[in-house]
Amino acid sequence: MTRAAFLVGPVLAVHALCFVIGCGGGGDGAPEDAGRNTDGGGGMDQSTDQAIDLGPEEPITPDDPGAADVRLEVASAVDRHAISPWIYGSNQVDDGDTHGVSIGRIGGNRWTAYNWETNASNAGSDYLYQNDTYLGGGSAPGGAVAGPVGDLHDADLGALITVPIAGWVSADTTGPTPSDGSGRGTRFLPTEASGGSLGGAPSLSDGTVYTDEFVDWVRRTLMPDGTVFFSLDNEPDLWSSTHSEIHPAAVTYDELVTRNVEHATAITSVVPSAVVFGPVNYGYAGFMNLQAAPDAMGRDFIDFYLGAMSDAEESAGRRLVDVLDVHWYPEAQGGGVRITGDQTGDAVANARMQAPRSLWDASYVETSWITNCCSDGAIRLIPRLQDKIDAHYPGTGIAITEYNYGAAGHISGGVAQADVLGIFGREGLFAAMWWQLSSERAFVDGAFEMFRDFDGSGARFGDTSIAATTSDVERVSVYGSVDAATSGRMVLVAINRSGQALSAGIRIAHTRQFGTARVFRLTAASSSPVADGSVTLSLTNALTVMLPARSVTTLELLP
Repeated sequence: MTRAAFLVGPVLAVHALCFVIGCGGGGDGAPEDAGRNTDGGGGMDQSTDQAIDLGPEEPITPDDPGAADVRLEVASAVDRHAISPWIYGSNQVDDGDTHGVSIGRIGGNRWTAYNWETNASNAGSDYLYQNDTYLGGGSAPGGAVAGPVGDLHDADLGALITVPIAGWVSADTTGPTPSDGSGRGTRFLPTEASGGSLGGAPSLSDGTVYTDEFVDWVRRTLMPDGTVFFSLDNEPDLWSSTHSEIHPAAVTYDELVTRNVEHATAITSVVPSAVVFGPVNYGYAGFMNLQAAPDAMGRDFIDFYLGAMSDAEESAGRRLVDVLDVHWYPEAQGGGVRITGDQTGDAVANARMQAPRSLWDASYVETSWITNCCSDGAIRLIPRLQDKIDAHYPGTGIAITEYNYGAAGHISGGVAQADVLGIFGREGLFAAMWWQLSSERAFVDGAFEMFRDFDGSGARFGDTSIAATTSDVERVSVYGSVDAATSGRMVLVAINRSGQALSAGIRIAHTRQFGTARVFRLTAASSSPVADGSVTLSLTNALTVMLPARSVTTLELLP
């Protein structure tokens, strides 16, 4: 028996918006309590058959827009599926302006040894394996979580909270700890999945920190105010290097599965409707063999994990892990330089703008160690993960809760980011959160706005993905959307990766005839969307628009 008929991939039911999860904190226009269970969880509605308004007629045959450098074809009745609002997430939400972000993640290395009872945490290898009060929160239990989650909920955003599962959390805030694990039992307290006393303040003298107590506190104090999801720790494949102070030995397949099952069981025992993310692998080597885990024995880790979670559901009588959670920092290079840095020479900038194709495109093979050794050609990351889900645990969602394509202060980073957001929606991801790597972020913020606030007054990409194809995928990408509740508006995002302006001839098969298109641009000239007037369609659902060099163009089509 499954806890929820989880919706994934490009076959998502249209208008299972908010992915059937409580939308109260999502800020996407749903009623405040829409879909939320009374226990405060992320209640997963199993509805899949709500009606689609395609209009009273068959799609109108569009005119031919004439000769152009590239042709874009859009069909509103094809490949139609809901876009999860949670793909527009970030690990670092700007307090002053969210730029259309929909969800924030409380995660990263600092949270693996977080003691929610005292707000102590450990820096791990990032800084002297130090126990301290870096996360803030004062002396109130959960204070380091309550502050940022409260800010997210106040901004009408959802939250993804990290649950420590590595076995030990910080016992004090008095500075550096032994890096070899010898401080366990003195400088660190053991954690257990269950056995806590629910409903009140945690005991500070029982010598143990309990997951079920933490989740019960989250349920009582945070969930009534907005959407909260739960993540099973952070990058366990790297614990022996990032957190050797509490986990000096390399994690094994069996250990990580056992920890995931134990803590997911505790979470869902307290909040039956909880949406749980795992295992939060750090990258491709983690996907393959859990960073050369001692018990890998040639087995693919993601395959193993999904099969184990399927078995765990059968044993538990309910689904324990809902979302396959991975991190993705591309290894692609241009001119011998990895794209995730801030370099902006032509070779690396062009590689950066092509790199999002590795998320899906079977015809694209990037230059990286992954394609040289391990992917058998194209990486096609999202379809690859979906294939594994289909084979081993159907119904599991996909999340990429850390990613970055570099040069966030340059147009090449903005172009790549916009492309990634379009791909996430089209390919049916459940959630995604960008991770900031440098102080610059203006063009990434602009890319979010091209989907989430392109006119400065809240205008957004639609909630439903539709078919949109390009005749020249190397130079131009296009993403199409409508709103599930109406057929009177369509939003397209067209991306020109090339160094030359290109004309795009667009044909739109839709049940309504459009009369105008509002045009917005993201170019090297400005890191924020710029209105570029309106276009009157003189042809039937066909037009030609110019796409500036290295640019993102958002078109809002109206009757």
